[in-house]
Amino acid sequence: MQSIWFVGMRKPDALLLTKISGNNNFKNNMCMQIINIEAETFEAMLSTVENFTRRMEHLCRRHGDRDSIEWMDNQDVCQLLNISPRTLQTLRDNGTLAYTQISHKTYYKPDDVKKILPVVEEKRKQAKYKGKRI
Repeated sequence: MQSIWFVGMRKPDALLLTKISGNNNFKNNMCMQIINIEAETFEAMLSTVENFTRRMEHLCRRHGDRDSIEWMDNQDVCQLLNISPRTLQTLRDNGTLAYTQISHKTYYKPDDVKKILPVVEEKRKQAKYKGKRI
């Protein structure tokens, strides 16, 4: 699907925005859709988008400092806790360690990782007592 936008002036105070879109398929005839928007409607749409942008920027400034932490990935956490990737998986699976997954990549908040340090140390002591390693 191709889209082409044309902007033109019909009258001094009227903006004409035209979108022509179509599907260039050699087997089928080309279908086109033309959308005309008058200046008043376009300005109203633009104003709505600008208001939304201002609100989002305000929210980001207001809440941005709270989440400006560096997230840790699997490798970072394994190195910090001195555990294997499989042990890390177990900590996720049983709910011991909170995580966020974005595009098949797992991230952890440093505060959450620090909270489970005592848990990992206790498991390490238990494993050592049994002659195993975690």
